[in-house]
Amino acid sequence: MGSCRVGELWKKDVICVSTGACLGHVDDVVVDLCTARLIAIVIYGRARLFGLLGREEDFVIPWEKIQLIGEDTILVNCCPPAPEPKKGFFASLFGG
Repeated sequence: MGSCRVGELWKKDVICVSTGACLGHVDDVVVDLCTARLIAIVIYGRARLFGLLGREEDFVIPWEKIQLIGEDTILVNCCPPAPEPKKGFFASLFGG
């Protein structure tokens, strides 16, 4: 059984096993402070209008869904988040 440092997880590509789609890369991790175990990896949501309009929802992948951690990629057994329906520019600005 191998091991790696948390810093080595950063920026690894996360690939969905069932579709082969690249979901993004590891931006953060979630750690259970009581057991000191890593419980999930986080892919930040895409920036809207270069970050001026905030971000989409982060994608949190539970540790149980991770199939394999490789040299450059992490294979996961979960579906990518469904894309949000597109809104018009002014609707996104004014919450419509």
